Amino acid sequence: MLRRLIEISRPVLWINTIGTTVVGMWLAGYLWDWRVLPILIWVTFPFNLLIYGINDIFDQETDNINARKGGYEGAHIFPNEVRPIWITTVLTNVPFLIYFAITLPWQATAWMVAYSLFFTFYSAPPLRFKARKYLDALSNTDYAFPLAFLPLALGVEPNWWLVIGLMAWSVAKHAYDAIQDIPQDSDTGIVTTAVHLGVKKTAIWSTIWWAISIALFAVVNIPVAIANAIIAYLLVAPLYKEPTPEKAHSLYKYSIAFPYVAGAVGGFQLVVGLVFGLYP
Repeated sequence: MLRRLIEISRPVLWINTIGTTVVGMWLAGYLWDWRVLPILIWVTFPFNLLIYGINDIFDQETDNINARKGGYEGAHIFPNEVRPIWITTVLTNVPFLIYFAITLPWQATAWMVAYSLFFTFYSAPPLRFKARKYLDALSNTDYAFPLAFLPLALGVEPNWWLVIGLMAWSVAKHAYDAIQDIPQDSDTGIVTTAVHLGVKKTAIWSTIWWAISIALFAVVNIPVAIANAIIAYLLVAPLYKEPTPEKAHSLYKYSIAFPYVAGAVGGFQLVVGLVFGLYP
């Protein structure tokens, strides 16, 4: 069962939580700090099970008609798996949050609790952000929360330019990724931003948010801004030429690797800066 739960947590996407956690530590001025280890463990399997396990529980109807589900892009779960997913999610996340509340500054814990609640209610009723146009994309600002709570956990003020920049990036990427699911979401009555705007207007929406994020990144680090501008261009330019969900899906397969590219560029810059004393 553990192997199945790990599959449901989508290990290929753990980079989204692990990467931002590590970058948050670097931004706080540390190449490594043992105080980060419990947080880093939390954002691997436990937190990704919270994100994707809860999502799979409440998306069974759409997942059953979505051909891309059942592999690395997401699991097809069965009704008898719902209870184990809930139990394991609670047992692997709540103890961490209690530990953080006891050991970390309250500001860091507050961001962590918000991180958990945003992802829970992205899929779960009564809020279910993912089925509400614009809120589905805007709620994905939570992917940037580690850039806030990691420095706060280490007693350092976050770099808010980067926090808000990654929030804007996440809004853009979420709406963009939802384009491939327009047919399935429409068939089941889910009105996402992508369903509401259609393919081309969603591409424009994402382009605007990516432009905002790139401008904010540029305030802090020009190479990171350039890398993200190239990634955004590679994603939206082909879609303008062929505005279809099928094209969006083909681009999504490649886009999974892009966080590694942007993270490598940003990580290299930060490590060099820390080694040579350019960051506190």
